[in-house]
Amino acid sequence: MEAKHNDDVIGRARVKDTPELEAYYKELENLGAGALWTVANDIEPWEPRSSSVPMLWKYDDLRELVLKSSELVTPEQAGRRVVYLVNDKRKDVSAAVGWLYTGIQVTRPGESTSAHRHKASALRFIMEGEGGYTVVDGNKITFEVNDFVITPNSAWHEHGVNADGKTCIWQDGLDIPLVNALEANDYEVFDGKQPLQNPVDFSPLSFSGTGLIPADFVWDKPYSPLFKYSWKNVYPALLEAAKVSDGSPYDGIIMHYSNPLTGGHVMQTMGASMQLLRAGQHTKAHKHTGSFVYQCAKGKGYSVINGKRFDWKERDIFCVPSWAWHEHVNLSETDDACLFSFNDLPVIEKLGLYQEKIYEENNGFQILD
Repeated sequence: MEAKHNDDVIGRARVKDTPELEAYYKELENLGAGALWTVANDIEPWEPRSSSVPMLWKYDDLRELVLKSSELVTPEQAGRRVVYLVNDKRKDVSAAVGWLYTGIQVTRPGESTSAHRHKASALRFIMEGEGGYTVVDGNKITFEVNDFVITPNSAWHEHGVNADGKTCIWQDGLDIPLVNALEANDYEVFDGKQPLQNPVDFSPLSFSGTGLIPADFVWDKPYSPLFKYSWKNVYPALLEAAKVSDGSPYDGIIMHYSNPLTGGHVMQTMGASMQLLRAGQHTKAHKHTGSFVYQCAKGKGYSVINGKRFDWKERDIFCVPSWAWHEHVNLSETDDACLFSFNDLPVIEKLGLYQEKIYEENNGFQILD
């Protein structure tokens, strides 16, 4: 049976104010209480409602300012030298979309940050540079452009660039707004330098991107033991998948970064994906619960989000709020385009809150506002 979406139907609050009711409400307010029917229609909408708006952050506009930060403050002064990206409607919680935070961090050759940890989970997507590395719980991981790196919650971690490397820039993604909303966040600085527990790149070399798991490997953590997902493995995997699959009509060829031991999301609160749009591909529109932050890793194109067009090219970042119609277009007729994204789907799914709706009008393509 289809639900009726009309505020005049029985079961929706339709109480009109009277002087007697207003006096009653004031009495309740003085006691730290209230009448549910005065807020019910707002807190229980007919369908999911996001307080975020779609936004696009152009890398060309931000890059020089990101680099300038490295002239103004040191990593030690700043703690983390990051230019964060904030949604016009989420400034109060410093979120890029929903309960997700993102920013762009820069580290010069020879620089490193102090080791620290926090309850918020973090991830990195590498945008520029050479010779960069991270140390996660005593595991030193080197990275290259378009590599995806995780630093799970409560794991000691630090970042740096070798003295003979090149300035590195990467996108940070964290669930800081979510963990703060749950009043569960913290921050701690490590006393000194982390001692290395394993050889450099032990984690990625142990799995090699093959799906094979060492027979003697023991892991009891709730997140992926693979701290780095290399672009040199991810992109060929997308190309191979494209040979045998049409992919999703809404996302093209899309693959989720996963925990190799479980096949699930890489961390408890944030997931991530890489998708490939074939030359000239225009996906159909849909919407779903869950907030997403995208970065163009390859190519150029645009996305239509709630009827508005957002043009992107390599390194541009944009967001799709929960329950926002969206579709993607690769503008090249000769080459593919790739979009990296991270999201809060692990939380949405575990709480049983995921839902999706297909855009059925206009053959599945939105009409631009």
